[in-house]
Amino acid sequence: MKTKIFSIILSLFLAAQTSFAAPFSANAKTKRIPAGTKLTLEMLNPVSTFSNAGSEFAAILVTDQTSDCDVILPSGSLVRGTVKKVVPAKRLSKGAILYLDFDHVVTPNGRQLPLTLSVIGRPDMTMDGGITTTKGYGDAVRQNWDKTVDIAKNATEWGVDTGDDLINGYGKILTVPVGAIGGGIGGGAYFIGDSAADLFRKGKDVQINKGEKLEVILVDPIDVPVI
Repeated sequence: MKTKIFSIILSLFLAAQTSFAAPFSANAKTKRIPAGTKLTLEMLNPVSTFSNAGSEFAAILVTDQTSDCDVILPSGSLVRGTVKKVVPAKRLSKGAILYLDFDHVVTPNGRQLPLTLSVIGRPDMTMDGGITTTKGYGDAVRQNWDKTVDIAKNATEWGVDTGDDLINGYGKILTVPVGAIGGGIGGGAYFIGDSAADLFRKGKDVQINKGEKLEVILVDPIDVPVI
């Protein structure tokens, strides 16, 4: 009698397993997101070069992914990943490097699909796909020059705005040259001083903040089960 009851329970258990597994069988209908598809992710938590290799992070899709006019991965779908590698900052303003490894995306029906993504569209990318701040002394000097130009531009704009309020605008004859000369002197001093310091200082660490958006590209296609 006990054997018979055990057989019935076992049969019911196996039937339940088969029922739950059916929607995810190899014959389930899928739609493909091809390799090369560009996605936008929004970070749900910060990640940086202060993180350890293996540290987990999460992001969400910003836009719907469609196939044949059907939404197969809606915006808000969860993407998980880990910090693959961290290279510390070095002298001569060589910035730290952060490598991210995207692991899987969670589909609307709860399945976890493995995926391979590469970050794209950033000026701070290394040749092997890492994210950095400065690639060395030359890059630091270039950034200093960009800041110098901004200082001079802002000072000149100050001269224009201030002069507009003086003597019906004729004050610009005086304030614009003062602003431009002051901006040139200040910007030049900044450029020389900071470029000299960059010879000795370490580069900066990488910080990707919560809410920051990353542009990525799908390296391999993924087949998403659909109902």
